[in-house]
Amino acid sequence: MGKDVISVGGFNRPKLDYLFGLAEEMRKAVRQHGSVKLLEDKVSVNLFYEPSTRTSSSFAAAMNRLGGKVISITDIHSSSVAKGESLPDTIKTLEQYSDVIVLRHPEVGSARLAAKVSNKPIINAGDGIGEHPTQALLDLFTIREKMGTIDGLTVTMIGDLKFGRTVHSLTQLLSLFKVNLAFVSPLELQLPRQLLAEIKTKRRGISIEESTALEKAIGRTDVLYVTRIQKERFSNQDEYEKVENCCIVTPELLRNAKKRMIVMHPLPRINEIDFRVDLDPRLVIFRQVENGMYIRMALLAAVLYRS
Repeated sequence: MGKDVISVGGFNRPKLDYLFGLAEEMRKAVRQHGSVKLLEDKVSVNLFYEPSTRTSSSFAAAMNRLGGKVISITDIHSSSVAKGESLPDTIKTLEQYSDVIVLRHPEVGSARLAAKVSNKPIINAGDGIGEHPTQALLDLFTIREKMGTIDGLTVTMIGDLKFGRTVHSLTQLLSLFKVNLAFVSPLELQLPRQLLAEIKTKRRGISIEESTALEKAIGRTDVLYVTRIQKERFSNQDEYEKVENCCIVTPELLRNAKKRMIVMHPLPRINEIDFRVDLDPRLVIFRQVENGMYIRMALLAAVLYRS
């Protein structure tokens, strides 16, 4: 109640169990009644300094399903930010109108800065190449739902592991479980060394493997987590073009995968999952999208509802 959601570092397994149980209740309520009016007197602000489709609309849908109201600021160029207003001043202004602020910002640490100056809860919807905690939560929720467990799974993450904030957050959450982690990417896009070292230090029982070849890992993979190569994170076009087609999932590749496994992607996808794979029932990308609303309903209710 009333707490910020800045990083997945604030979660442990009991908290995850509580949140996932609440998300399941939200799913039942939405499917049976369309909404659950817990937050009729609450207002949220979606403050997005970077483009977003799923996260912004998911948070808006979540708040509406809970009976609350949403102020959406997604065109920063039409706001006072275009005049040079600082993030702290923007946050201090918007907290006067709202009960919670959902923030996406291109700079690492921006959500933590916002939380320092705000008297209202801040939910991090992505801070540059740092973290994306709510995406990681919905990803983990989907893995548990589809696979029945998390412990014992082999999770293979491919693509842009260096700049991929979804990977950074999900890796930290997965380290709370007894899993095997495989990271597949070009050398230029490997998982940040500091994050890798932290996981190895804190979670000694976890198996970790790095590779540049997906073909070697696909046969033992239970969860294939695919990420796009983020063109917007490259300052050099030539460097981007060297790696843009490094990791592409095709039906031919999946012939060597387990019958019971899942393919995930935080979206948007460009060409890293062949559209022919859409016919494969192991692809769960749109279940992730649906689950995102239930997880965000659960978070908003947990942060704002006085029970």
